[in-house]
Amino acid sequence: MILLKYLAGKEFYLNCDLIYKVEKEYDTLITLVDQKTIWVQETPEEIRDKVIQFKNQVYRNPWEVKE
Repeated sequence: MILLKYLAGKEFYLNCDLIYKVEKEYDTLITLVDQKTIWVQETPEEIRDKVIQFKNQVYRNPWEVKE
């Protein structure tokens, strides 16, 4: 799940597996797989980076040696 902010500033967590598309209009519009929409403060690039970071944490190699 990724942490985002509604336009009003309230934070919420979104299951990123439910994202269908992200569009940049005046603000950023997230459309979910069930066609519900959410307007957020983050840019599409910030959302992409948060999803990548989350997926890397979830799917990283458990046998990876950290230095």
